[in-house]
Amino acid sequence: MHIKRALLYPEQYPTNECYPFNQDLFTQTRSFALDAPVTLLVGENGTGKSTLLEAISHRCGIHIWRSTDRTPLVVNRYKQELHKFMRIEWVDGPVPGSYFASDMFRDFAQILDEWARTDPGILKYFGGGSLMTLSHGQSLMSYFRSRYRIKGLYLLDEPETALSPSSQIELVRLIREMSLAGHAQFIVATHSPILLACPAARILSFDSIPVCEVAYEDTEHYKVYKAFMEDRDKYLDGA
Repeated sequence: MHIKRALLYPEQYPTNECYPFNQDLFTQTRSFALDAPVTLLVGENGTGKSTLLEAISHRCGIHIWRSTDRTPLVVNRYKQELHKFMRIEWVDGPVPGSYFASDMFRDFAQILDEWARTDPGILKYFGGGSLMTLSHGQSLMSYFRSRYRIKGLYLLDEPETALSPSSQIELVRLIREMSLAGHAQFIVATHSPILLACPAARILSFDSIPVCEVAYEDTEHYKVYKAFMEDRDKYLDGA
């Protein structure tokens, strides 16, 4: 493991009126326990999982590949500021790593192609070929297989978005294998009951304030999928 926990300091927040500083979760949760090889963040949309992942990434010096040519209609100048009021407890000092979000991956793949025009050898670190020539799901798995064999801290935001169930199982196996090897630590925000089933992972529920650890079978995602599979007609008739 590379980090033990992330600590927040709500008393230092610059405002209590704008996101994320107006969220009860970030004012009432002062410590996020991350001292497990794999930590999974689960909760409804908008509960703050992605915001926490990005803050940890910024605080750990991990670059986020994001296109800068689009400006939102409403600008929130505080949106990316949570990391300034966060402290990371490292095990043996900072390590390199990467941040993954599927909506940003195409930007990264295009940039990688541009680099490869002058340095074709760089592609060997990402499966050996252009990620742009593969389907979205195939390019993700090619990236995961190559990148996660390198020592580091890996943050993933809903990686299941473009993955089939079988590819999600492959990703779980890869995460499990690399975490057991002792050189890679993973923090993953997900809605996938397949990823949530990663053996020995810690699951933190963002549906609770403050955030708390939950068992796999106690997650809302597991309960909903299980109930649906057992009696799908009941759910579809009520839709």
